[in-house]
Amino acid sequence: MPDAPTAPEKMRFSDALAELETIVSALEGGQLELEESIASYERGVALLRACQARLAEAEQRVTMLMGELERGDASEDE
Repeated sequence: MPDAPTAPEKMRFSDALAELETIVSALEGGQLELEESIASYERGVALLRACQARLAEAEQRVTMLMGELERGDASEDE
């Protein structure tokens, strides 16, 4: 029996993105049975949401760091 796929939120971003690209390619190829297509689509949606969440977290961290840099620059000017 095959192992259950890793939960998208536990995957590295690059691994989740690579799997998502594989799924999109398979779906575009049109060679999957209906059931496989639906399961792949569901997995793809979960991977996409996990990637979007990870990107949002990264953007928030960068914004916070940029704010810290700007505050540091302002205090150096004084």
